[in-house]
Amino acid sequence: MQGIRKGIVLAGGAGSRLYPLTLVASKQLQPVYDKPMIYYPMATLMLAGIRDILIISTPQDIPRFEALLGDGSRWGINLSYKVQPEPKGIAQAFLVGEEFIGNENVALILGDNVFYGKMEFDRTVAEFSTGAMVFGYPVQDPERYGVVEFDKEGKVLSIEEKPAQPKSQYAIPGLYLYDRNVVEITRALKPSARGELEITDVNKTYLEKQQLRVEKLGRGIAWLDTGTHESLLEASHFIGTLEARQGLKIACLEEIALHQGFIDRQEMEKVIADTPVSSYRAYLERVLREF
Repeated sequence: MQGIRKGIVLAGGAGSRLYPLTLVASKQLQPVYDKPMIYYPMATLMLAGIRDILIISTPQDIPRFEALLGDGSRWGINLSYKVQPEPKGIAQAFLVGEEFIGNENVALILGDNVFYGKMEFDRTVAEFSTGAMVFGYPVQDPERYGVVEFDKEGKVLSIEEKPAQPKSQYAIPGLYLYDRNVVEITRALKPSARGELEITDVNKTYLEKQQLRVEKLGRGIAWLDTGTHESLLEASHFIGTLEARQGLKIACLEEIALHQGFIDRQEMEKVIADTPVSSYRAYLERVLREF
């Protein structure tokens, strides 16, 4: 099957590195400048034309996400929710979301990953057919991440998790594309030493089958991980600086929905009418005027 129509946002985890913020709301509900963190990964999926999205989170946080996002109709998308009873690794998302995935290809994005820039992710998603795809992002400290080594054609040679001697400068961000076999592959995995189903092991399985490709994310693209107090503040400064300079919002889901054709002018007018008087409403009004 060509293309990807379904996306999963994994928004679970204890968020212990952001304690005590996460005592009352999950990490992915924390603000990144002027929007909840989860808006950013949702924007990445929506900009790629993905309208069927599953949010996976903890039993206590799912009701909070439902209160924030509803069924997705505000943005012309279909949102559903599933509980991850306890965090048992990123790859567990495919077992939790098995019914949602069905017999289709799927994109997975981590709820604390913020992407900005011309990634051409819509093209990548539209052209995807079989196997798996990860992304490679150059970083100064690759030993802190999963690292991908690849040849000039983009064929993956090796993947290592937090290697002492990295074979490349390319870290693997929390954005992955898989074919329908990912559920079966995940089910066959053995938990790691820390008792988790590791996404690295899923990728290694595809690598062994010679079905893993990498897409390089180069200059002009920002990938921000917002899992610590420092990185959360840095991400807020980054978004705030760009928005103040350009007068344009990043990850404004209503604007994306309008420009993607998920909602029409009439639906946008209703969205605006339902939005409290605020700078956000004023921005939506401007977006509609200029559309």
